[in-house]
Amino acid sequence: MLKIGIITGSTRPNRNSIKVANKLKEWADKRGDAEYEVVDIADYNLPLYNEPISAAYSSDYVTPEAKPWSEKIASLDGFVFVTPEYNHGITSAMKNAIDYLYVEYNNKPAGIVSYGSSGGVRAAEALRVVLAELQVASVRTHVVMSLFTDFKDMSEFTPAALHEETFNTQLDQVLSWGEALKTVREK
Repeated sequence: MLKIGIITGSTRPNRNSIKVANKLKEWADKRGDAEYEVVDIADYNLPLYNEPISAAYSSDYVTPEAKPWSEKIASLDGFVFVTPEYNHGITSAMKNAIDYLYVEYNNKPAGIVSYGSSGGVRAAEALRVVLAELQVASVRTHVVMSLFTDFKDMSEFTPAALHEETFNTQLDQVLSWGEALKTVREK
């Protein structure tokens, strides 16, 4: 059974990404087709990345602070990134967490769930570019949520019913790619 991490995209207090991630896990767990877990980047307390360039390309060089993060990402077969849109891009916390690692991400699939005043679509597209460099295959189906219609007062998560169906389609793609890419990683 594949292990899929639902990765939060923000570390702010009272952030929405953890609310979205928890709801996605609830939906995913109904499927029973993989092992899903919320991976909250806030739990890893990663300092600002400023390591030697070689650290990014081999898990042998991971700093002590990033070792738990490295082990978690390495243990997963795929990802769902929950990204809010800050200033037309991904959050600095998400970019920082991604930049700490390289080989741990290689040859794994990812789905993207975004939210923001415009659905977070610019953040999702920026994230796709970053993930491509890490040899992560982002799937086509993208769950897009609005701060105005999927959140009451921009804080209480009240997703439209259609998002669960779209998310299930996304997970179908992540799992399909996950099985295929697992054979690549096992070589």
